[in-house]
Amino acid sequence: MRVLYLSQYFPPEVGATQTRAFEMARYLVSAGHQVTMLTEVPNHPSGIIPPRYRGKLYERADMEGIDVIRVWVKASPHKTFRNRILFYITYMIGAALAGLFLARGRYDAVYATSPPLFVGGAALALSYLRRIPLVFEVRDLWPESAVVMGELSNTRAVALAGKLEEMCYNRARSVVVVTDGIRRRLEERGFGAKVVLIPNGANTDLFRPDEEGGAALRVELGVEDKFLVLYAGIHGLAQGLETVLQAAQQLRGVPQIHFLFVGEGPKKAELVDLRNQLNLANVTMLAERPRSEMPAFLSAADVALVPLRKLDLFQGALPSKMFDAWACGCPIILSIDGEARQVLEQADAGIFVEPENVGQMAQAIQQLQADPDRLRRYRRNGRRFVEAHYSRQGLAARLEAVLLDIVEGKRT
Repeated sequence: MRVLYLSQYFPPEVGATQTRAFEMARYLVSAGHQVTMLTEVPNHPSGIIPPRYRGKLYERADMEGIDVIRVWVKASPHKTFRNRILFYITYMIGAALAGLFLARGRYDAVYATSPPLFVGGAALALSYLRRIPLVFEVRDLWPESAVVMGELSNTRAVALAGKLEEMCYNRARSVVVVTDGIRRRLEERGFGAKVVLIPNGANTDLFRPDEEGGAALRVELGVEDKFLVLYAGIHGLAQGLETVLQAAQQLRGVPQIHFLFVGEGPKKAELVDLRNQLNLANVTMLAERPRSEMPAFLSAADVALVPLRKLDLFQGALPSKMFDAWACGCPIILSIDGEARQVLEQADAGIFVEPENVGQMAQAIQQLQADPDRLRRYRRNGRRFVEAHYSRQGLAARLEAVLLDIVEGKRT
């Protein structure tokens, strides 16, 4: 089977989208299939293209057997509405052209992951022009989520995006969703027969307890004797990380507790400024690190934070970082209600606190610090739960089955 896979974000960029696309594609290659990945030149989330990629319309390379074609995009560190639209549209045009003129030979399926929704625009063009069946992956409902987050307010743009969304659903042979909430929403809109649930998960070969690496990292950071609270991931609009800094302010009088932030994003500079304004000596903020280093960070931490803002939109969210933490035997404090909370309760591997509730977050941290037996139980439960239900390898096998059904004519 030959698959033309479209994901605007892809390694060496770091993030849940990039990881899911890479690991799904790598599994397909390991199973004997051929995968061509149409992605952008690296720049996310900083908006700055590294020097080696500048001045090129495209670059082609092999990444662990995946044929990766990177196309130029109009990236910018200034995330205005105009710059975002140019960023998305230049990828859409570049990916469509690369799929027409650089990805040679017959493909059995086009697999496109959204958001950004403009990935679907490129996939639609390739599906129609090259007469290839389309499978459309929905990780977040867009433009609905962009409107709620304030990223998209132009009524004409919202209407056009909604039309593009409908076209993608109508053209797709299958619509792969990552949460049960998205599945239910699409069923309500009449697309239930096409929907397949393949949730986020963790690569349990990469993400596993690393006691030696974690201990060495604690020494390096000078927190050997601390109760270490970790947030690792994008510092964006959705996470509400101001709440974490406010919790750190409440706990500044407990010298045993230390907070560690790892990552980048559009809110990083503001968060650093807030940390400095609050004079939080109990907070360390590090730059983004390669994904290969994250198991050591999660193994070093006593607990990992998985926060989102208090919005109805996130009732159906199921972040992959909760599974990465559990796979490394790290309990979590989850401040996301809805589907993620239900999974947490099934796993019995952490504590739920109300989103954006500073007092509850601080209290939960102190509860876990004071209860090592509870922490040990959560560590064991998390790893077992991911291995049983959310192994990325098993989830990728489900994707392979969906694609093979289409190729073999079982889904029309």
